[in-house]
Amino acid sequence: MNRRPLILGVLVVALAAFVAAAWYATRPAPVVAAASVPAEQAEALLRPHAPILGPEDAPVTIVEFFDPACEACRAFHPIVKDIMAEHGDAVRVAIRYTPFHGEASEEAIRVLEAARMQGVYEPVLEVVLREQPRWASHGAPNADLVLDIAASAGLDPELARDQMRAPDVVGILNQDRADVETVGIRGTPTFFVNGKPVEPFGEATLRALVAAEVAAAGS
Repeated sequence: MNRRPLILGVLVVALAAFVAAAWYATRPAPVVAAASVPAEQAEALLRPHAPILGPEDAPVTIVEFFDPACEACRAFHPIVKDIMAEHGDAVRVAIRYTPFHGEASEEAIRVLEAARMQGVYEPVLEVVLREQPRWASHGAPNADLVLDIAASAGLDPELARDQMRAPDVVGILNQDRADVETVGIRGTPTFFVNGKPVEPFGEATLRALVAAEVAAAGS
């Protein structure tokens, strides 16, 4: 019996299965045809006071509802930075404070705002997230540590103590809390890309939606 056709058939089937599996594993995430938020929420989504990471005039804006005490926000931070690096000047990130973890969250936000006044926002953001397990333990949070941690990234702690209690910082906290309610944020991080919600939540969906908006901006 000549077994060569049988062997060739098996090899062809195996090759087809391998190609299909490779395509499935590497396929891009589908771009969800997300609609922009309703008009009554659009103003609350992005305010002029929001800290901006990246170029101010980028055509694509990721709005991140962000809690510095949130473990998932810490986990997503390198992903967000990677997306920004991938798309260069086309993408910026607007941070909306979402203090869902009580006093520790609020104290860290006050420190971040003091850092913004002193021109060291991004290095302080990096160290606050990196050292998050020290100060934001859900069982025993220690908000008093945040200022010392931020000082290691260049913050002047004596100047910051006054800046953290400034009326502008109180106003930002109050406005962001109100906007969180208006937009209906229930968890962090929550992302919107050019006003469109990232649904379902996940890295692949975020990457796909950003890529689609960047492509649309360049067309």
